Amino acid sequence: MEPDADRKGPAVKFPPPLITLAVILSAYGFHRLLPLSISESSKLLPTGVSIITLALVIIIVAAISFLRAKTHLEPWKPTSAIVSTGIFSWSRNPIYLGFCLSCIGIGLVLNSWWIVLSFIPLGWLLLILVIRREERYLQQKFGDEYRAYQQRVRRWL
Repeated sequence: MEPDADRKGPAVKFPPPLITLAVILSAYGFHRLLPLSISESSKLLPTGVSIITLALVIIIVAAISFLRAKTHLEPWKPTSAIVSTGIFSWSRNPIYLGFCLSCIGIGLVLNSWWIVLSFIPLGWLLLILVIRREERYLQQKFGDEYRAYQQRVRRWL
């Protein structure tokens, strides 16, 4: 890959955290218009908090892996290495998995099916707007090394 072509990395146009926030806020708007409560159970709050905590741990562990590999976390900057160990040996996209889990946790905390189920459109948007661009970029930059990683590790889980 030529240096000029690598300058913008995968050239992702929409930051994944903002996509996640937009989806959760949209789902919350639907919940305000047409509430779809899950349950009156007192177990929703601690379960939701536990899932949010798990999501944050996954995101932080993955971010630390990028820092240790001395490569950019941001998908609009060039990548200098394939991170394939640790949490990345289980999922090629653990940060995006964490974002999807956060939808489920927040939905449980707020007792909203709309927010819980928002992980579906979020996953689809991340796939279309981010993951496919990243995969194309990484295949062009790292070739067979990245394709072998794709064969070993699933996209989500």
